[in-house]
Amino acid sequence: MKKAVVLLMAVVFLLVSASLFGDGQQEAMSAEESSAVIEKWIEVFQPSAISEEDQRKELAWFAKAAEPYRGMSIKSVAEGINTHKWESEVLAQAFEEITGIKVTHDIIGEGEVVDRIQRQIQTGRKLYDIYVNDADLIGTHLRANSALNLNNYMVGEGANITNPMLDINDWLNPEFGQDYNGNQLQLPDQQFANLYWFRYDWFTDPDIMKQFKDIYGYELGVPINWDAYEDIAHFFTYEVNGDGTINGEKVYGHMDYGKKSPSLGWRFTDAWLSIAGAGDKGIPNGLPVDEWGIRVENGIPKGASVSRGGAVNGPAAVYALTKYVEWMKEYAPPYAASMTWSEAGPTPSRGNIAQRPFQYITWLSDPAFNDPDSPVTDKNGIPLWRVAPTPHGKYWDEGMKIGYQDAGSWTILKDSVKDEDRAAAWLWAQFCVSKTVSLKKFLVGRTPVRKSTVFSDYLAEQEKQHKYGGIITFYKSPVEYMWTDSGPNVPHYPLLAEQWWKNISTAVTGETTPQESMDNLARDMDDLMAKMTLKQFSPQLNPERDPSYWLNQPGAPKPERPDEEPKTVPYDELIKQWQSK
Repeated sequence: MKKAVVLLMAVVFLLVSASLFGDGQQEAMSAEESSAVIEKWIEVFQPSAISEEDQRKELAWFAKAAEPYRGMSIKSVAEGINTHKWESEVLAQAFEEITGIKVTHDIIGEGEVVDRIQRQIQTGRKLYDIYVNDADLIGTHLRANSALNLNNYMVGEGANITNPMLDINDWLNPEFGQDYNGNQLQLPDQQFANLYWFRYDWFTDPDIMKQFKDIYGYELGVPINWDAYEDIAHFFTYEVNGDGTINGEKVYGHMDYGKKSPSLGWRFTDAWLSIAGAGDKGIPNGLPVDEWGIRVENGIPKGASVSRGGAVNGPAAVYALTKYVEWMKEYAPPYAASMTWSEAGPTPSRGNIAQRPFQYITWLSDPAFNDPDSPVTDKNGIPLWRVAPTPHGKYWDEGMKIGYQDAGSWTILKDSVKDEDRAAAWLWAQFCVSKTVSLKKFLVGRTPVRKSTVFSDYLAEQEKQHKYGGIITFYKSPVEYMWTDSGPNVPHYPLLAEQWWKNISTAVTGETTPQESMDNLARDMDDLMAKMTLKQFSPQLNPERDPSYWLNQPGAPKPERPDEEPKTVPYDELIKQWQSK
C-alpha cells in the first residue's frame, strides 16, 4: 500500500513539475501533418494576391521558423473593427495550427488601447506582447524611445524569424510608422482613409441634378471645396423635391457625430484642421506647422498657440470648428450630436443621408452598406454610393495634405517585451500582414496595406463592377499619398489628444464659442508641452508674441480669408482624370 502511495505521489510530482517547470515545447508536426494544415488554410485564404504555390512556400516558412517557439502563448490587442475581429477569430486559429504558438488577440476600444500602451510604457510591466497601435503615436514612440526599431531587428536579432516574403516595398505607406530618420518603429497592419461619401444615384438623377442647377447655378457633383459642400447639404436637407424628401422620406445633406467622448477628439485630430487649411504645405504633415496646428522645427515642437507660431486657435482652426458645429446643427439628423464615431460610421447605410465629408472607409465593410436588401445598394448588392476625395476648406493651399488615413500598426515595446516573447510576437505580426492573407483580409475589413492587394487581378475585376464604391479606385489613384496619418510631430499623443475632445465638446453644446474653445485648447496644449521632458526631440516652446506677428508671416498660421466660389466635378470625370495620370 505504501509503495502505491509513493508511486502515485511520484506521478503527481512529475505532472506538476511538467506543468510548472516545463519549457512549453510541443512536438513538431510531421511533414504530412504540416502539409495538410497548410492546404486547409490555403483554401480558407482565397482569393489571394499570390499563387497557391507561393502561399505554400510562405506558410511553410512560418511553420519552420516557429519551431523553437512551439507551445508558447502570447497576447496582442487591437481596436474593434472588422479587420481585427477577423484576426482574432480566424487568423489566430490559423497561426496556432500552423506554428504551434497560441495567440490571444484581445479586441477593445481604441481609447483603451492607447491607455494600455501608455501604462506599459510608464510602468515597464508587460500587459501585451504586441499592440496594434495607431501610427498617430509615432511621435510619442520616437520621443520616448519606447518602440522596437524593426529595421535593426530584422537584420539583427530577428533575422532568422523575418519572413523573406515580407517585402516592405509592397506596403502602400510604410512611412506612416517611421521616425524622422526612416526607422520602422511601427508596421502598418491595416489602414483606412477618411473620404467623402455620397449617394451616386441621387447625384446622377437627371431630375435632382436639374433642381440643383436651377437653384444654385452650377452642376451637382463631387464638391471640391467646403462652399460647394455646404450648398449641397442645404439643398438635400431643405430643397430637393421642394421639401427635403426623396421618395417620400425625409433626407439629410450631412452626417457627423458630436458626443463628448475620446472619439470627438479624433474627429478633429484626424486632420480636420488640415482639411480646413490650418497647417502648412508639405506632405505628409505640413512644415513647419502640421495638421494639429503645432509648429515643429527640426523635430522640436515650438507651440500650438498663434502667439507661439502655432495655428490651433488661428482663423483657419476657428473656421474648421465653426463649420463643424453649424453643419451638424443645420444639416445632419437630430441624433448625430449624441453619437460617437462607431455609432455614426454605419449611419449613412440607413438610406437617408446624401453625403458625408468625413467617412472612415472601414465602416463601409459593414453588410448594411453592401447587402442586396440594403437601401444603399441595388438588387445585386452593388453600391449606390461612392467615395471620393475630401472637399477642402477655404484656407487650404495646393501642396498641403487633404485628408487623413488611420494606420493601426504592429508595435512592440522594446523594454518590456524581449527574447522569445518578442520573436513569437514578430512572427504573429508578420503572419497577419503576409501576402498569403492580405487580399482576403481586405475583403473582410476594407483596410488595405499592400500594393499587391490593391493592384491584384481579383480587385481589378471587382473595381469594374463598382463592387467597393470607389475604394480601390482611390487607393490606385495618384492622389492617395495626400491622405496621411498624424505623423511624428505630435510629442505625446495620449496626453494631447485628451485635450481636444474636452475643449471641442463645449462648442458643440454652446457653452463656449468656437474661438473660445480653440483658445482654451491651444493654451492647454502649450501648458502640457512646456512641462514635457522627453528622451529626444522634447518640446522647447517659442516665447509668446503678439499674434499679429505670426499672422503676417508667410504660411501658417494664416490670416482671415474670404469665402471661395463653390466648385464641383462630376464623379465620372474625376475617375477619368485619375486614370489618365
